[in-house]
Amino acid sequence: MLPFFLNFNSKLNLCIMKKTSFPKDKIKILLLEGIHQSAVKMLKQHGYTNVESLPNTFAEDDLIKKIKNVHILGTRSKTKLTAKIFENAPKLLTSSCFCAGTNQVDLIAATKNGIAVFNAPFSNTRSVAELVIGHTISLMRYVPEKNKGAHEGKWLKDSKYAREVRGKYLGIVGYGHIGTQVSIMAEALGMKVIFYDIDKKLSLGNATQVDSLEELIKLSDIITLHVPGGEANKNLFNEKRLKAMKKGAFLINVCRGDVVDLVAAKKLLESKHLGGLALDVYTVEPVKKEDRFECVLQGVDNVILTPHIGGSTVEAQENIGIDVASKIINFIETGSSASCLSIPSLTLPVMNHTTRILHIHQNVPGVLSEINNTLSKNKVNILGQYLKTNNHVGYVVLDINKTNEKGIVEKLKNIKHTIRVRNLY
Repeated sequence: MLPFFLNFNSKLNLCIMKKTSFPKDKIKILLLEGIHQSAVKMLKQHGYTNVESLPNTFAEDDLIKKIKNVHILGTRSKTKLTAKIFENAPKLLTSSCFCAGTNQVDLIAATKNGIAVFNAPFSNTRSVAELVIGHTISLMRYVPEKNKGAHEGKWLKDSKYAREVRGKYLGIVGYGHIGTQVSIMAEALGMKVIFYDIDKKLSLGNATQVDSLEELIKLSDIITLHVPGGEANKNLFNEKRLKAMKKGAFLINVCRGDVVDLVAAKKLLESKHLGGLALDVYTVEPVKKEDRFECVLQGVDNVILTPHIGGSTVEAQENIGIDVASKIINFIETGSSASCLSIPSLTLPVMNHTTRILHIHQNVPGVLSEINNTLSKNKVNILGQYLKTNNHVGYVVLDINKTNEKGIVEKLKNIKHTIRVRNLY
């Protein structure tokens, strides 16, 4: 085993820097979609010098060719990571998302192929919350149409519809990390904050949890959506719920594109039942900047359409780079899979004077017994053993006496139902 020799304290995570059995300069890393240089810097500070960082992404077949010899892949939200890609990436140890969401990743395929997927669900929280507050003020002051008018030479100076946000009811649907940040900021502006969540939540400040979504809709002057995607929330704000909003109320969606029925919303905006709407997410989004963007709400009065920029600030991207890079480093150097979305999550101590082996296998009965029998037959002394399973795979971390490690990795690879085995150090 090569010695533990340095601690590195980043602004977000503490990474334990440890030499690995496989030389770090041989570990090939590919980062796509212009991932922030904070990730590159952190990886290189930890000895990973074989880093290729590109501004673009690749189509499926091209990406398969590109990652043939890649050990660590980093992407953002545009790169679609399919089962075919994971099945044709024999050396890939981790494919991590330098963004909050993972809708673009086939997580089941990653799991079945023993590939660790990490993301940064909370690093852009502040940036998204600030955009919501900005949209709130802009909608209530009817900034979109006044801005458009000024660009066209029209002087739309009047106060007919414009309102202050102070004293208005802000309804937050989904009181998670972003929802709570919005709550705090809105209350500082003098807004009355109510929220609805499927779970009972401890409110911050003077925010009040309501018992139903219908109650929130009835009371709110402006509603902001912060819910996960999926069938359960598809068209959560359908025509019926949009009609139930106060006349002249406003809606903001920065979570998932399919949460709002945009055809129904357009109808209610044109009839002036809705006062305005702001979107930052869409069911179909351009893959490349030069691709044409189309939305049914283009050209509708008092509608703000932003191109999925909620987390697109320098600060958020820097934090995401550090956050995900630190998770990758911890996994590569210690085997820790804390907050992993594919293989089971394990937080591991660092063991000195041992050999650490990682074993990922199909979650079927008898594999752990076979691992232990193999070690016993080869007179291998176990100094530490950690196991976690999910529906598809089991993850075993073995700390063994380094004096009797010879050939044991190959024997573990031959155990039935084994997916991946790695001699960590």
